[in-house]
Amino acid sequence: MLDADFFRRWMTATATSMNREAERLTALDSAIGDADHGSNMQRGFSAVRAALEEEAPDTPGAVLTLAGRRLISTVGGASGPLYGTLLRRAGKAFGDAAEVSEKQLAEALRAGVDGVMALGGAAPGDKTMIDALVPAVDALGDGFAAARAAAEEGAVATTPLQARKGRASYLGERSIGHQDPGATSSALLIAGLAEAATGASGE
Repeated sequence: MLDADFFRRWMTATATSMNREAERLTALDSAIGDADHGSNMQRGFSAVRAALEEEAPDTPGAVLTLAGRRLISTVGGASGPLYGTLLRRAGKAFGDAAEVSEKQLAEALRAGVDGVMALGGAAPGDKTMIDALVPAVDALGDGFAAARAAAEEGAVATTPLQARKGRASYLGERSIGHQDPGATSSALLIAGLAEAATGASGE
């Protein structure tokens, strides 16, 4: 069973990786976006880490709801609302439970991903964060490492796609040949989940 400490570890590990990979995310975004995805993710998840240290929510749902709210309030562009929706929907699915199972986590994340798709209008194959998140959630039944691998593969698989949603879609065929930054940061989020599962703090 997964408790609030597990979800705090997940957010902390993700904050560390977003900080470490910020320049890479920005480089990806400079090719097909506004060149601010790395700094946005770094700022947002640093704010999440700080909020969790200040408030110390004591249920899985409360951890994710707080994280989602903080991302919405600190991250510019589309990324804040999308990531915020993902985590808030998942947190809401947990209710007030003190612990949740891995199956419940998979179900909650699927609800979150459904929320992201409804908000952004994206589907798999559109060259967005959905291309990493959907395969990750599908693979969660086989364990956290499988979900991490699926997310990373999904992010890489966006490279030959033409963007159909988001800022990159304005480039048309020029978006082909570039890995999507949103899918890449989503893979980092799932990697943080796998780190939390192994007891790693991400530090």
